[in-house]
Amino acid sequence: MKHIKKIYISIFFAVVFMTSACYGKKSYKDASLPVEERVSILVQQMTLDEKIGQMTQIAKDSASPDLVSSKFLGSILSGGGGSPRMNTTGEWRKMVDAYQKAALSTRLGIPVLYGTDSVHGHNNLHDATIFPHNIGLGASGDADLAEKIGRASAEETAAAGITWTFAPCIAVLQDPRWGRSYESFGSSTADTARLGAAFIKGFQSVDGMRTTAKHYLGDGGTTFGSSKTGNYLIDQGDTQCGEAFLRKTYLPPYKAAVDSGVRIVMASFSSWNGTKMHADSYLLTDVLKKELGFTGFIVSDWGGIDQISSDYYDAVVKAVNAGIDMNMVPYDADKFIRTVKKAVASGDIPQSRIDDAVSRILRVKFESGIFEHPYRDESYIQTVRSAGHLQLARRAADESIVVLKNKNSVLPLKEAAGVYLCGRGADDIGCQCGGWTMTWQGSEGNITEGTTIKKALGEKYKILTYDADGKFGKHSDNAVCVIVVSEHPYAEGMGDSSDLMLPQQDRTVYERVSKQFKTIVLVVLSGRPVILGSMAENSAAVVAAWLPGSEGGYGVADIISGAFSPQGKLPVDWPLSAAQLPCSNFSSGKERPLYPQGFGLTW
Repeated sequence: MKHIKKIYISIFFAVVFMTSACYGKKSYKDASLPVEERVSILVQQMTLDEKIGQMTQIAKDSASPDLVSSKFLGSILSGGGGSPRMNTTGEWRKMVDAYQKAALSTRLGIPVLYGTDSVHGHNNLHDATIFPHNIGLGASGDADLAEKIGRASAEETAAAGITWTFAPCIAVLQDPRWGRSYESFGSSTADTARLGAAFIKGFQSVDGMRTTAKHYLGDGGTTFGSSKTGNYLIDQGDTQCGEAFLRKTYLPPYKAAVDSGVRIVMASFSSWNGTKMHADSYLLTDVLKKELGFTGFIVSDWGGIDQISSDYYDAVVKAVNAGIDMNMVPYDADKFIRTVKKAVASGDIPQSRIDDAVSRILRVKFESGIFEHPYRDESYIQTVRSAGHLQLARRAADESIVVLKNKNSVLPLKEAAGVYLCGRGADDIGCQCGGWTMTWQGSEGNITEGTTIKKALGEKYKILTYDADGKFGKHSDNAVCVIVVSEHPYAEGMGDSSDLMLPQQDRTVYERVSKQFKTIVLVVLSGRPVILGSMAENSAAVVAAWLPGSEGGYGVADIISGAFSPQGKLPVDWPLSAAQLPCSNFSSGKERPLYPQGFGLTW
């Protein structure tokens, strides 16, 4: 009996010891622990497969919930147009939450970050509030406005269950022939830093929401020239400059972003003096992570690692070692995961680099509170296209519009003998919103809810005659013709332009009405300065409306009618011809623009 009693006593104390040890062991799920401690605890428990999975981001069309759980994926994204089949907030949430549920079902239950390009509102969501693109916000110069738009965009993005946006673009624009010009706040380094930081502050004021500063570094200054195919392209090109100029012109917005709390930076497709940014360890690691003290993670652009080398293994090794922490693959998760495992096994990628990358990703996840709150609050659904957001979008359009010419004070426009309106862009939401709206490149037509210029002017003027082609009948001599000329919607790559000319269709309509009317008000919908030629000379008034978003019709009508006094100033020089570019020719005095940066009339 005594022997048996001793055995029971031994078992008792063993159980007590094991229980105490168990309860005394710290858990990464304990939100009361410091973030760094939680990161360390979790990383120590992860297998190599789980670590590489966290470094992998897949586009939603190539990722099932089963793939998320089987490969321990760290992130899913929706690119331009990456919406569910039924583009509603309810269907968005079902889709995103299914991925999240799969991630939480894994051994360690590490939640995914779901990313999308909410670059001017949640522009992938049908009937969301679409704000002016960044070039317009640059014209407004209003940091308070940028901050409010950041928060509104975050709310409507959260409504769809999403935690992360690939915005803001803080490129400093040096050449408007670049097809991403409208994603930039303009040519001023200081204004770009100020407005970008404000957007970050506003977006991240919504609990758990995260921004991305992009595209690091120098993408707004790629050199214009002939490509191997003979086309003149500057997208994903080469920024050719010395380090002093690079630091002075392009780096300050990133310092401001880091100081403002940005936790994710996207590497640029472009190169610096011939070296692909995705493989530039000096700029990614030495400058951004060490010098600027950036402790978040660097994500690649869409398939950006692939461009480093035709040898995929070599490309992955160079990118990860250079400092890329998460790869926007975006299609083949297995290929990337197998490649990294092979590189680690061979010693080409140190285990310490893997642990650093994963620690950075987990740090951002812990900081965002997504472990405790993996699903977005449903109350944000009511913010989508809310009255407050629509009012904010109208204010943004009002403030961003720049009046470039106003001969004989024709503006504000009186009712007079009637207002004649023409131009396809006058009654086209797609043209108002531009690229990155519902789809990657955007498209013309009634693509989402909004207020066209025609509708808004119709509320201002009782006598309004509209014909897209400008084929009007008889009218009085004092009648005024408002013509809206517009670029076709575009995004990166497809938007590069060697001549910055408006579509021939619009120029033909202008020629037609210029023979009929003595007084013409020219409204320009564009993502950048475009070549106006005789249109600027012959028009009584010229109004640069940029890409003013879903409520841009009200913005244009407010300016034309005088309901709002214009205050926008050009964020970039407006050239007479594309031959005058790049913009450094204006700052050096080599060329004189049609309208200089900072120009804008009021009354």
